[in-house]
Amino acid sequence: MLAWLRNPWGRPRFLPLVAAIYIVWSVVPVAIAILFAFNAGRSRTTWQGFSFRWFWTDPNLSVFHDDALQSALKHTLVLAVISVAFATPLGVTLAMGLQRWRGRGSGTVNVLMLLPLVTPEIVMGVALLLLFLQIFNQIGLGTTAQAIGQITFSLSYVVVMVRGRLVSIGPEYEEAAADLGAPPTDVLYRVLLPLLAPAILASAAVVFALSIDDFVVTQYLSGDASTTTVSMLLYASARGAPTPALNALATISLAITLGTLALVFIIYRRFAGAEGAEAVAAGLEV
Repeated sequence: MLAWLRNPWGRPRFLPLVAAIYIVWSVVPVAIAILFAFNAGRSRTTWQGFSFRWFWTDPNLSVFHDDALQSALKHTLVLAVISVAFATPLGVTLAMGLQRWRGRGSGTVNVLMLLPLVTPEIVMGVALLLLFLQIFNQIGLGTTAQAIGQITFSLSYVVVMVRGRLVSIGPEYEEAAADLGAPPTDVLYRVLLPLLAPAILASAAVVFALSIDDFVVTQYLSGDASTTTVSMLLYASARGAPTPALNALATISLAITLGTLALVFIIYRRFAGAEGAEAVAAGLEV
């Protein structure tokens, strides 16, 4: 004990055990939910044999034959694609602007940019709900409002990740390109953006995962049944007596998210080498 007090930053003794307990606590419930997605019977607690019944073989209740489950999955993916398409370029440009801006008001704008990261999601959901009902009532609730809400809270993640990459590479490469006579457009597209590619890819993957996982903001801004997402459907049905089709739907969503993250990593590893892939992996861990 006295030795630990003299050097508390020495070799960790209990950290591997704590890490292992945390991993088991986090992974086991998910693994059990995935396991019962392949259950042959209707029970979600008693194993009755392996089957793909709840994915596609059941003609009425499987994910690929239930219109409500298919609609939720498609709408979730549509929102995720829209969020990535808008939040990523907006976040990249905002990050470059904030990193280069040193004038009056820059500190205030930086604080405002970080607000979505520290604001409780339910507060943001209620605020956006009132915004679309009272001020932008011509937009109303539905897909458009849901997409805007998701872009609003995911934008900050893109900015933080891209700004971190900007800080790490510094302004030297841009200055060197400018000194050699490269016009500003060439400095941007041929020097800066390739250097930012790891952070851009990682932030796009994070936005995609956040969109698929989001519940609170998407729930508040939903309109009719056609704007129901997977997370909303899981929450609405979990309190009743659902079939393992919900487990199958959640498994498909998880597979899509993990597949997207893996694809981003593989693509950058293929075209940019191991060093860039490590940067992408570091960004995904954030």
